[in-house]
Amino acid sequence: MLRVLGSEKRLCDGISRRELMRVGGLSLFGGLNWSRTAQAVNTLGESRGPAKSVIMFNLLGGPSHIDMFDMKPEAALEIRGEFSPIATSVPGLSICEHLPKLSQWMHRGTLIRTFSHMFNSHDPLPFMTGFTDGNPAAQALPTDPPDIGAICQYLGLGPSDLPAAVCMPCFPGSGQKGHRRRGPYGGFLGKQYDPLFTLCKPTFDREPKFEHYDPVMPLGEPFPPTADSLQDMTVQRLDRRRSLVSQIDGEFARTQSSRAVDSMSDAQRRAFLLLTSGRTRDAFDLNLEPAAVREAYGRNLVGASLLMARRLVESGVPFVSVHQEIFDHYGHAYDMHSNNFGMLKNLNLPLLDQVIPALLQDLDSRGLLDSTLVVVMGEMGRSPRVNATAGRDHWPQCGFSLLFGGGVKQGLVYGSTDAIGAYPTSNRVSPADFVATIYQLMGIDPHQTVPDRTDRPILIAHGGEPVVDIIA
Repeated sequence: MLRVLGSEKRLCDGISRRELMRVGGLSLFGGLNWSRTAQAVNTLGESRGPAKSVIMFNLLGGPSHIDMFDMKPEAALEIRGEFSPIATSVPGLSICEHLPKLSQWMHRGTLIRTFSHMFNSHDPLPFMTGFTDGNPAAQALPTDPPDIGAICQYLGLGPSDLPAAVCMPCFPGSGQKGHRRRGPYGGFLGKQYDPLFTLCKPTFDREPKFEHYDPVMPLGEPFPPTADSLQDMTVQRLDRRRSLVSQIDGEFARTQSSRAVDSMSDAQRRAFLLLTSGRTRDAFDLNLEPAAVREAYGRNLVGASLLMARRLVESGVPFVSVHQEIFDHYGHAYDMHSNNFGMLKNLNLPLLDQVIPALLQDLDSRGLLDSTLVVVMGEMGRSPRVNATAGRDHWPQCGFSLLFGGGVKQGLVYGSTDAIGAYPTSNRVSPADFVATIYQLMGIDPHQTVPDRTDRPILIAHGGEPVVDIIA
């Protein structure tokens, strides 16, 4: 039963898609599970929530809620758009016709239709931190609040020989001339609480076929470069014919024989030990996966990243974020001010309909879905009215979040919107409330504080309260 509680070349902010990502590397200036746990204001006890790990899939650019999960088939054509709804595994719930596989998983998750705020930016800051203040056009700032992954690291969650937070396939904005979008960072806690970043270099063919994107390659040049980077650990290009493990072994062997180790700080030495851990290398080695599993996710960058996310949470990593970035003129982010329906139908929705069911099936078959919270969402929704170029514009006032596993209710639709999908009419969910809910599911007190740069106590969920009605 349905339960209702209450193709552009640039992003709209003018950042070009033409700047390709460089050959990737694990960032050595952050993402390390050797956090100053003793300095945490409040620490976790032995008890943890149902979500031992979180996989957060960011549909960067602002996915159209009206064309995906909150369709308005009775509205005028300029509102409802070109797509038709189809039934799902939840009686009474319909979603987009171009998501047939995902429609059969809806009984296993919660659909929030009323994620709402006024932070008009493509940064994932709102749903990764709960914070919506400041300049939406700013790059990531050292004064920003820490994200969920940084809090996991601060509290010392996860195995000691693995990072507590990983960001894939690159930091948000790395495909846009290095514009570091606010969100997945340690912020005022310090860069030592940044996630472990991976980088990648997608390749292109004449046609925008996803299989022509290289999988994520998680070793190479540390990025972003800082004074703490290991200057001698640089790879101009990785040999794609060799296995990932042999690449890692070779690079660290060269580093150990150089003077870089002698000049490392204690923090860098700990980073080096973490990255040479056999468990870390194994977790990032997709060559260990059967061909059938690789095919299920798809031989593409997003599929490879989500498969790697499954490997990481299986190894005990508490927080993994995967960001669907923007790649050259075959970009497939969700910032669709024009050609909204063509991009969704031909690129984004087929990809989404493959990778999320594959991830859920994989987690479920391994007994990991109940302990892994899978989050699928973007930073905002899209405008109710279709514009003159068959696109939809920014609309942070209303968007969706799709959650599976990790302690959320099954077959639930939370919140309702008006007749054109412009505003919530019941059960609005703010970013702070959303992040507080994730903390609650992870067993982290959302009312906990951490010190900012002036030692002021700052609430990790910025005053948000868990949405208890979606928690099982």
